[in-house]
Amino acid sequence: MGKPTGFLEHTRSPIPDRAPLDRIKDWNEIHEDFQEQKLKQQGARCMDCGTPYCHTGMTLSNMASGCPINNLIPEWNDLVYQDKWRDALDRLHKTNNFPEFTGRVCPAPCEGSCVLGVIEPPVTIKSIECSIIDKGFQEGWVSPNPPKARSGKKVAVVGSGPAGLAAADQLNKAGHSVTVYERADRIGGLLVYGIPNMKLDKKFVQRRVDLLTEEGIEFVVSTEIGKDLPAKKLVDDFDSVVLCCGATKPRDLPVEGRELNGVHFAMEFLTKNTQGLLELKDITAFETAAKGKDAVIIGGGDTGTDCVGTSIRHGCKSVTQLEIMPRPPEERAADNPWPEWPKVYKMDYGQEEAKEIFGSDPRHYLTATKKFIGDADGNLKSLLIHEIEWKQENGRFTPAEVPGSEREIPAQVAFLAMGFLGPEDAIADELSLDRDSRSNIQSEYGKFTTNLEGVFSAGDMRRGQSLVVWAINEGRAVARECDRFLMGETSLP
Repeated sequence: MGKPTGFLEHTRSPIPDRAPLDRIKDWNEIHEDFQEQKLKQQGARCMDCGTPYCHTGMTLSNMASGCPINNLIPEWNDLVYQDKWRDALDRLHKTNNFPEFTGRVCPAPCEGSCVLGVIEPPVTIKSIECSIIDKGFQEGWVSPNPPKARSGKKVAVVGSGPAGLAAADQLNKAGHSVTVYERADRIGGLLVYGIPNMKLDKKFVQRRVDLLTEEGIEFVVSTEIGKDLPAKKLVDDFDSVVLCCGATKPRDLPVEGRELNGVHFAMEFLTKNTQGLLELKDITAFETAAKGKDAVIIGGGDTGTDCVGTSIRHGCKSVTQLEIMPRPPEERAADNPWPEWPKVYKMDYGQEEAKEIFGSDPRHYLTATKKFIGDADGNLKSLLIHEIEWKQENGRFTPAEVPGSEREIPAQVAFLAMGFLGPEDAIADELSLDRDSRSNIQSEYGKFTTNLEGVFSAGDMRRGQSLVVWAINEGRAVARECDRFLMGETSLP
């Protein structure tokens, strides 16, 4: 695929990010516009490797290796190199309903398993993917394509995140009448309120929602199933119900001082920020939560990074990110071989911005919070933190406090970004759905059936907190099984 000698002639060059000191002045996406000629050169770097791992979608060491939706990556890399962008778009849409989302927010496990990556920096797969779909919309190649006939079957999809939207899109393509219920005031789930605008501009989400609406999908917002509308009513009124409600129960930190003003869950912070941006169009028009404050983010994942970047745009006085895990190595460790996801040190956009402003990476590794300290008025003023070391006991690693490592750091606002425990309980309790040991809805991958006939579950609600690309994978797969249930057979991929 691509040019046989392309990987020898061209170096890796992804779509560049805007300079940190420039991009923190606004809420626009951090990336610059793509240039077709440069992307063609990057497509040329895709090797005719014979056995491409980039689209395998395997799970190695409990992490994705290759693309979980099996994108036909070598094919559309080659088509971009040949300047056949329309054909590349067609190949991309064969496996991915929403490449404009994955091309922006996916961590790109495909690049981690790129064969070229064994000896050279991998192909810029994510940049090429994003450019293909953006060009497709620019050229008018992406247009409504409603089904030619309807099946007469009605399906309710609960939740409008990537899993719910993918399921709805596929079921609509099969000819079913699909209604999507969302408790928030906008369609998109975590794509809208869980991911900041500088990573995924909400206009791209709305653009896709508008397209799905034109294709015949009905969207109902501000309606929480199990509260505003009984889940049993959906079971009674629809031929099938697909639950894609996400894993939205946040992990708390029950230490002294948790009740102080200024201690928030990360998603609460990010949601309110995006709501303000969408409603007021100008983020400076409303009072910002971190402005002029020492901000501490507890958690080192993507959500924590988003809190760092958001706090900086608010104009925080300082930002500190606490990470309980050790600092990753600069290069792959011996127990992290290719094609596993490379567990190496890197700075994401938020850390890059913090370093540019404050002089260093804001992350403090192997560090935990012992106590939130407040003032006389019940407001957070500082954190008592300590270093930890991981000790193996009874075959399990547990964190232990390093004696004498306690110290106090200033903080007038703290955001808990420590992941999620599972789905909320209302729907599962009302329908008496079986749960697994982690409180997720019990339904086998590949079948997605619950213990209630006609009710399916997919996405984070079923598998636990995961990637957007895994949500799309499960949304497509649950649609196939739901279609089989309704029609006795299915032609969905």
